Amino acid sequence: MYLLYLDDSGSAANKNENYLVLGGVLVFERQVHWISQELDKLAAAIWPASPECVEFHASDVFSGRQPPWNGIPDKAKRRQAIRDVLAVLARSHKSTCAFACAVHKASFPDADPMELAFEQLCSRFDVHLKRLYHTEGEPHRGLIILDESSYETSLQKLARDFRSLGTRWDVVRNLVEVPLFVDSRASRLLQLADHVAYAVFRRYEAGDTSYLDPILSRFVAEEGKLHGLVHRQTVDMTCMCPACMGRR
Repeated sequence: MYLLYLDDSGSAANKNENYLVLGGVLVFERQVHWISQELDKLAAAIWPASPECVEFHASDVFSGRQPPWNGIPDKAKRRQAIRDVLAVLARSHKSTCAFACAVHKASFPDADPMELAFEQLCSRFDVHLKRLYHTEGEPHRGLIILDESSYETSLQKLARDFRSLGTRWDVVRNLVEVPLFVDSRASRLLQLADHVAYAVFRRYEAGDTSYLDPILSRFVAEEGKLHGLVHRQTVDMTCMCPACMGRR
């Protein structure tokens, strides 16, 4: 089974932000333990006395306002910690990959950006599982795991609708259950998903490519087309970002 861990970066309600991003990591079940161990090692290096209390939440690491990050006044060290977390994805097994959708909120004033992004990623996850069946000859099923949020009820309903009525592209056939919502403090994989979403958010919100570039090759792609990274917007039809360029 493949597990898609997703988290969001940015806020649908924050008028000072242009983007909301939903993103994360797709992991074959047997890889979960290795990734968790690697992140535990990073946590132990940061706070040897209580590594289990270290939550890798990228915006908190970046700002340095919350413990233990407020005990690291050097911005460069905190930002290196974000890169160290993302490096776990970069060196993980080839079956582990990334998905994300960045939604330009003003482009869709009458839609919920979280629901737009969720539909995109559900569909692309399902297509990826179909593609694995055709290339490997083995049927795979998937499960989506998200951080606990106020979207739990609406996204679970959407997932049920996608399996019965379909997305705007097709019926989702390979997800075994509605999404599960988990406290990110208990899941290193959700913390990694948070960092992927943050890397994409920084790229589109602030033009900062320093976090996305090292993991860009881990986004699902086929025959030169970037399927795992989506940029939803209607304001720039000549956008030169990797997602838009990779779809042309």
